[in-house]
Amino acid sequence: MMISLQELCAGLPLHPLPQSKERDEGVPHAPIRVPQLSPQEEKLALENALRYFPPEHHKTLAPEFAAELRRYGHIYMYRFCPNIHIRAYPIAEYPCRTKKAAAVMHMIMNNLDPAVAQFPQELVTYGGNGQVFSNWAQFWLVMHYLSEMTEHQTLVMYSGHPLGLFPSHPGAPRVVITNGMVIPNYSSRKDYEKMFALGVTMYGQMTAGSYCYIGPQGIVHGTVLTVLNAGRRYLGLENLAGKVFVTSGLGGMSGAQAKAAVIVGCVGVIAEVDENALLKRYKQGWLMEIAKSLDECIHRIRKARKGKETLSLGYHGNIVDLWQRLVEEYDRTGELLVDLGSDQTSCHNPFSGGYYPVQLSFHEANQLLSSDPQTFRQHVHESLRRQISAINRLSEKGMFFWDYGNAFLLEAQRAGADVERRGERGMEFRYPSYVQHIMGDIFSLGFGPFRWICTSADPSDLAATDRITADVLEDIIAQGVSDPVRKQYTDNIRWIREAGKHEMVVGSQARILYSDQKGRLAIAVAINGAVASGQVKAPVVISRDHHDVSGTDSPYRETSNIYDGSSFCADMAVQNFVGDAFRGATWVALHNGGGVGWGEVINGGFGLVLDGSSEAEQNAKSVLSWDVSNGVARRCWSGNSNAYDAIIRTMEENRSLRVTLPHAVKDKSVLEEALGQK
Repeated sequence: MMISLQELCAGLPLHPLPQSKERDEGVPHAPIRVPQLSPQEEKLALENALRYFPPEHHKTLAPEFAAELRRYGHIYMYRFCPNIHIRAYPIAEYPCRTKKAAAVMHMIMNNLDPAVAQFPQELVTYGGNGQVFSNWAQFWLVMHYLSEMTEHQTLVMYSGHPLGLFPSHPGAPRVVITNGMVIPNYSSRKDYEKMFALGVTMYGQMTAGSYCYIGPQGIVHGTVLTVLNAGRRYLGLENLAGKVFVTSGLGGMSGAQAKAAVIVGCVGVIAEVDENALLKRYKQGWLMEIAKSLDECIHRIRKARKGKETLSLGYHGNIVDLWQRLVEEYDRTGELLVDLGSDQTSCHNPFSGGYYPVQLSFHEANQLLSSDPQTFRQHVHESLRRQISAINRLSEKGMFFWDYGNAFLLEAQRAGADVERRGERGMEFRYPSYVQHIMGDIFSLGFGPFRWICTSADPSDLAATDRITADVLEDIIAQGVSDPVRKQYTDNIRWIREAGKHEMVVGSQARILYSDQKGRLAIAVAINGAVASGQVKAPVVISRDHHDVSGTDSPYRETSNIYDGSSFCADMAVQNFVGDAFRGATWVALHNGGGVGWGEVINGGFGLVLDGSSEAEQNAKSVLSWDVSNGVARRCWSGNSNAYDAIIRTMEENRSLRVTLPHAVKDKSVLEEALGQK
């Protein structure tokens, strides 16, 4: 029997306990984890899980949780997976004392919606291990706390665990989230697997653990901009008709690639080993066709290329096989069938289901992953070496390849693949990060993935905000902007005018748009006004991907174009989190880990509720100004000319902003002479 939202928010169901249940085999599941706990650590993991329940239930739950731990490598508490259709319900339906808490509920429910989440029963939203919570007891407690929360309380979240509601004040964040804040010397994959199994830490990815994921649409726009600008940079083309983009991954985030290929008008070929993920995108209309064999795939590429078709083609198979076949076709015919290439498998998590080695079938790989992790690791390394070998060969013949910031080149390098290139700044990869060549200058201008979510769950509200946003950006252009900024606004106006036609909403009624500080402020103010006037029927949550100008310190992705030696420093992300908290964000989050992996990145995010009030408008202005300028100022100090120009313009518009500007060394011979290197 289905329960109501009121029952869901009443607290952990203990009297009686829900019936014991196995995993639902009708939905995809996270790969089995192999934490290799000692007997004492197993005992501790079980004791930690039982803390959520009164002693009278321990005898019942202990053997069940122990079986989960040994079978799946983690205690998810499947018994407590709620019997309710988890989705983003209209905000008015949540039993809350404050709309801000209801808005957070709306976002959490969207993150765990089976149409959105990659592994819903394991509370994984995307990326193979991007958790919303560590177990289902945490979910029940959080929903209960949010339903009870007042404007004078803040919910504190420790890596999925609700520490509790603490006295606060109306100007403070309603929720403060940290995920994976592990002492640096213990921020290794091995330590993570153990601590996650113990239930004491969690990998929140970027927007999963901060409740801000909006489905694959969240990365569609960024992928559109990336492929468009890759065509401009590498091929010298504005029109990509007939050009072939080969990549891999149709899961949570990578599922965006098929839709992006259609929007830019190229031939997108995406390999995926998991048939469930492939069929999910096909049924959603994001994938136009499926090829079940290499022969069929190659035939379809040739036909689409010749006819300059717009096509998203899913190949059900391993990407390594496809790369190697493309090499064979070139050797046989002299025909290069691919123009652009990348990879979006979850390589931040290569040994726990993020990357499937070519030597094994999907089923065989999942079995070996849990039965013999060392052999599985060896297969992954060999597969990565084979993949890079094929990519290198095609690149030599004219294909342009870039790293998508998913730790693909990093893991390939660790596997011994031929990806290194020695540069004047030390070891670099032979292929650039897409931030280095494509998106970095956009970030330095202050542009990044701004988002909003209509909590009414009404598509007409989303359509209204689309119109408002396009009008706002056109007004800003009319007032006068620089040529680089005008180009970005023009691309984004084209996007927002077309967005509604591409049926990108999966889950909540949400939209993404790349904008700079001026645009974000103007959009937020306009939408808040629309909520106040009733043009938009319910509050709107504004947020962003953590993958932005100032949200993330990640030397292999977001800060890969920072060349002053500070790319491994995380001051920016931590300052971003703290600054948003005291400037009016409704909730803030700080994570260890993200798209490039545990221990490789620190990122901060926020959510802010626009309820139509003057307070919401002021908070939006304060948060968004800081949220963007923090990153632009840091990029300016590192020597980026785009960021220098952007922060100068921002200081001219806001006299209370004063940023330390760098004095560039014009004559580099001064350095050599001082160091005696001439």
